[in-house]
Amino acid sequence: MSKTKVFTRGAIAAAVASLLAAPSVIANDEERVIVAFQPGAKAAVQQAVERAGGRTVVDLSNDNAMAIKVPAQALRGLERNPNVLYIEEDVKRELYSTEFEPNLPYGIMMVQADQVSAALAGNRKVCVIDSGYDLGHPDLQTSGVDGVFDSGTGNWFTDENGHGTHVTGTIAALANGLGVVGVVPNGQLNIHVVKVFSESGWAYSSSLIAAADQCANYGSNVINMSLGGSFSSTTERNAFQRLNDDGVLSVAAAGNGGNNRHSYPASYPAVYSVAAVDRDGNHASFSQYNNEVEIAAPGVDVMSTVPRGMGQLSLFSAGSGTYSAIAMDGSPEGEGSGALIDCGLGTSTCQGAQGNVCLMERGQISFADKVLACQNGGGVAAVVYNNESGPLNGTLGGVSVNIPAVGISQADGQTALGSVGSSASVSVGASDWASYNGTSMASPHVAGVAALVWSHFTECTNDEIRAALNATAEDRGAAGRDNYYGHGIVKAKAAYDYLTANGCAGGDNGGGDDDNGGDNGGDDGASITLSASTYKVQGRARADLTWSGADSSSVTIFRNGSSVATVANTGSYTDVTNLRGSGTLTYKVCEAGTQTCSDDVTVSY
Repeated sequence: MSKTKVFTRGAIAAAVASLLAAPSVIANDEERVIVAFQPGAKAAVQQAVERAGGRTVVDLSNDNAMAIKVPAQALRGLERNPNVLYIEEDVKRELYSTEFEPNLPYGIMMVQADQVSAALAGNRKVCVIDSGYDLGHPDLQTSGVDGVFDSGTGNWFTDENGHGTHVTGTIAALANGLGVVGVVPNGQLNIHVVKVFSESGWAYSSSLIAAADQCANYGSNVINMSLGGSFSSTTERNAFQRLNDDGVLSVAAAGNGGNNRHSYPASYPAVYSVAAVDRDGNHASFSQYNNEVEIAAPGVDVMSTVPRGMGQLSLFSAGSGTYSAIAMDGSPEGEGSGALIDCGLGTSTCQGAQGNVCLMERGQISFADKVLACQNGGGVAAVVYNNESGPLNGTLGGVSVNIPAVGISQADGQTALGSVGSSASVSVGASDWASYNGTSMASPHVAGVAALVWSHFTECTNDEIRAALNATAEDRGAAGRDNYYGHGIVKAKAAYDYLTANGCAGGDNGGGDDDNGGDNGGDDGASITLSASTYKVQGRARADLTWSGADSSSVTIFRNGSSVATVANTGSYTDVTNLRGSGTLTYKVCEAGTQTCSDDVTVSY
């Protein structure tokens, strides 16, 4: 352990000379040092600092000290002050943004990826259809990765948008002592990158179909699509059904509209729709909820890789607490330290802000105006906490400010209020990692878990892996499957144990000849009995299905020969068709991943 660097009275001249020559001297020749003073002499020393042209940046009264910024030439005079015990360099404590892996990201632990060995991951391949991959990123593998790109989007191994690199990091960031770790962190997973998005972040349905075919052509077992749109496409629907029949598991984000509308491709029956939850396992407010949501995964405040230098890593500490913070869009990089002060809603210039960190509640005025209220009062950093549950990801809307500004959750803000008056620090800096929110972040958790579990049970089909993940998900919300969480939060170890105990539950790989259950069923001597009745809600047809005789934990519902959903074997299901007018519907229920099915039942609406 190195000794503390102390400027004693006998050594102050040499220390000052060293400080003056050190590269830490900033442009206006100010030094940042810690001054320790005699008990009870705080006010006198503070006055001496101000007379010398300095200012306090962090109040360390509990230790009879203060961190100050002062002109370098004033250090000699302060050293001679009888109230000063010593002056020492305020040495840097850098973020381990290039050498940090203090904990697994909460999402990796939530989905139990850290409890399943990745030793066999090399026999699976995950395809990421997105904005590219920052090949050479220190936290991402360079071997076992290949890719293609759409004309006009640039090379697959670059990522001008940042989204694709973040998604891929959630799947496979390396356990190498840097940054974060992914679901499969040992560098053995095969990754195929199809770049369809440029910096603009949008593409066409046809491009998506071609990309998915590229995934299959390159031997991918799982496709991740952290993307979507509001309108369905018959061609796209058929393409994903074809890929599913060929044994590919397609996983997609449910959408960020915070409503019950469908997003595509997630809402096609052949695609695994993933909703988002926060670190407490609660439904994320932005996550879409509908009858096609099948499973959930972490999607709030997800830390992962981004193209080198594109990220911002933000920290906020106050008193003895350290809080998760998200830099305001447009915040300058930098650090601000001082006492934490409560500026309320920040609707006017914050009094007492001089040299301090402003804590403000969201509401009434823009984030930019709040930050300016702190800055105009002399504040060195601004922290805005949410006025509703969840993290705060704010923007300054193009307004130029000079101090770092971050957002924190409502709960963290209320806790931080208890540290008002204590020393606080805010930092915003460039990073190779960043924290994002969205069902885009939830989807790769599921894609990674599917590949991880499947690597141990390669004899299983895509449908059987999907059914196992559904059967073992942690139930949240209403009992059984619901529109917010689907079957619940995906759990890798639970699925692994389930398959170890039960096997793949029979069935083939879903390819080709049975059209994914398009026959009349009963091939294995089925004893499933199905009944159905229809009715209309606001002019749209719904069907209540009830069945008995299925032995599996999950069943797949088929409507008119196409799978509608794979659900828990509760004996009942309501199919919301959104069909108007009149017609007929033919239903069948099968034990998930098998050909053990009921007879077809046809009803009119």
